[in-house]
Amino acid sequence: MLVALAFAASAFAAPVQIAVDLTDAGRHLVHTRMTIPASPGAMTLRYPKWLPGEHGPTGPIKNIAGLVMTASGKTLDWTRDPREMYAFRVDVPAGAQSLEVAFDLLSSSDAPGFTSGASTTPKLALLSWNQVLLYPDGTKGDGIEYEARITLPPRWSFATALPLRAKEGSGAAFRPVTLTRLVDSPVLAGEHLKTIVLDERADGGRVVLDMAADNPEALAIPPEMEAAYKGLVAEADALFGARHFVSYHFLLTISDQVAHFGLEHHESSDNRVRERAFLDPYVRKTMVGLLSHEYVHSWNGKYRRPADLNPDDFGSPVDSSLLWVYEGLTQYLGWVLAGRSGLRTAEASLDDLALASAQLDHRAGRRWRALEDTAVAAQLLFETPDAWGSWRRQVDFYDEGTLIWLEADVMIRRLTKGAKSLDDFCRRFHGGRGGGPEVKTYRFEDVAQALNAVAPHDWAGFLRDRVRRRGAGAPLGGIEQGGWRIGYQPTRTALQASLEEVYETSDLRYSIGVQLKKDGTVVDVVPESLGWKVGLGPGMKVVAVNELKFSPSRLRDAVRGGGRVRLIVENGESFSISELPVEGGERYPRLTRGTGEDLLGAILAPKSGRAYKKD
Repeated sequence: MLVALAFAASAFAAPVQIAVDLTDAGRHLVHTRMTIPASPGAMTLRYPKWLPGEHGPTGPIKNIAGLVMTASGKTLDWTRDPREMYAFRVDVPAGAQSLEVAFDLLSSSDAPGFTSGASTTPKLALLSWNQVLLYPDGTKGDGIEYEARITLPPRWSFATALPLRAKEGSGAAFRPVTLTRLVDSPVLAGEHLKTIVLDERADGGRVVLDMAADNPEALAIPPEMEAAYKGLVAEADALFGARHFVSYHFLLTISDQVAHFGLEHHESSDNRVRERAFLDPYVRKTMVGLLSHEYVHSWNGKYRRPADLNPDDFGSPVDSSLLWVYEGLTQYLGWVLAGRSGLRTAEASLDDLALASAQLDHRAGRRWRALEDTAVAAQLLFETPDAWGSWRRQVDFYDEGTLIWLEADVMIRRLTKGAKSLDDFCRRFHGGRGGGPEVKTYRFEDVAQALNAVAPHDWAGFLRDRVRRRGAGAPLGGIEQGGWRIGYQPTRTALQASLEEVYETSDLRYSIGVQLKKDGTVVDVVPESLGWKVGLGPGMKVVAVNELKFSPSRLRDAVRGGGRVRLIVENGESFSISELPVEGGERYPRLTRGTGEDLLGAILAPKSGRAYKKD
């Protein structure tokens, strides 16, 4: 099913007018005013609940305050629907042709979370339109238009994929667009904003990197990374064969005061990283795959989308059972493009794959929970803490999706004796005529059929087996048939060291089965591991190692030495002593060369014809 995202015929005579004031962003307060066409009588307005890309009912309804509705100059009484917290009822008086709505968004100052997490600082703001608007009940996203304006603090500028009508003093006015497109077009604004053109075409189409930071020095992107981002655009073109946008904006927020994540949009992406992402090599290693993942989403997730993950409004629940395609295939292709473009070296790409594979291979929750259920339950799992992650399972459809699609890629190469690969599937499934944004939905059978057209095989059986099986052990067939194998060594890779440095953790899951914070607090324990057998659990705190005060290095030294490692553990107001009989010392995952052709190397080889500088 192909759905054009061009302006749809609106059921309303005029667009909804929405004006958003960001001048109080520094104290995490955003003001919004709307004029909504209305007719006399009962009317229900809704706040967006189910958000595209967040796969759950995450609209931050708790963060709106000061809601006032007026018509013909009179303040109206409104009530909330007692069974639907996102719906507001109001009676529009006789003679009124519109409803005036005003409220404030209490933008969070807490960093954790997705778009409902911290999004504003005294120097910048990322505006997600779904957080600052209401829409008439029963309205489809493509069935109503909004005409937006923003007001910015002095000296601020902005970037967005939203089509501009005119700049107005300290703000801007945008052209009318559908509600769907408005919500799909966030705005990045700030005092320190820099734009880098990554690709420009003769028809005016561009791909740009728009960056805003609290500290202007944080915008100093290394030349080799800028070149790699340009390579990312070229490699994506070579992979998919067509673009489903005219221009694209990487919106990159660089700040320690905001939530850190990435969220896809059709013509842009909302990417948020730490302040020293370009300045600190440790931090840089933890974020190099972010933009490649979100860029792939323009093809896989926005253009091609599971039919049951494509609601026509923002209030209906979705079926997320195909997230192992939506997110898992995107994770794999993002990994591939990061390697092909030079964002990662081949060695760093393999280290990244090794770490993800080892984590999944130690997921004890695989014994009771199939991968497909992590996709179905995504709206629950996104909100869970890291504690008990091994036994509960987390949003494993990302990294396990990578392993499944890697195996499919390797199988296609082997079945066709190297004549074809998953690249051919991508051109068939995600390519097409190109042009402006549109949505082409699919179901499971469409995925299997497209794979079969590239290389005949029982792909439906292959995929169902991988996503529905229960039992120990991650699907490592792609790695092993690709000429590699996962092993363990006594020293950390550069990626592992960077992750532990940046996130202040110690990951000993592959030796004693425990992951800890810098202060000794236990984050997770692998069932049946040494740590599990002596009674360690999340929330407990290791305060001493062999009668000495805990430090990450002391614990590593003790594990490296082997023998009986004596821990003093604080559990609430109780203390206990645990002895771990350690054998084998420290163990950290790394891929080593196996037998047969190096298909992983072939997968990561550039395809665009560009030459890339490798670190």
